[in-house]
Amino acid sequence: MHLENKIIAVDFDGTLCANRWPEIGRPNLELINNLILVKKECQVKIILWTCRRDELLKDAIDFCKIYGLEFDTVNENLPEVIEWMHGDSRKIYADWYIDDRNCAVTQSF
Repeated sequence: MHLENKIIAVDFDGTLCANRWPEIGRPNLELINNLILVKKECQVKIILWTCRRDELLKDAIDFCKIYGLEFDTVNENLPEVIEWMHGDSRKIYADWYIDDRNCAVTQSF
């Protein structure tokens, strides 16, 4: 498999902003600005990967746009991934996942 661009899936609450769900907390400007830079300079694709939906999801997308961060897709795989997988999957495919609930495994089982 070869995809042209690397893919980052990023969470919203507790990651792109402070966790104040269902409200929106203060922006994580360092992460937002780094994602904007990486998207521009390295041509990565960025997926907003969040549990928000409906109006709360729209609010999150609008919040990110205010700070200049726009996504290639939201809560779904990129079209090229769907083509590669011969269909869509509930699991979002990415090279990197950025989430406040991340866990790094340092030893094998």
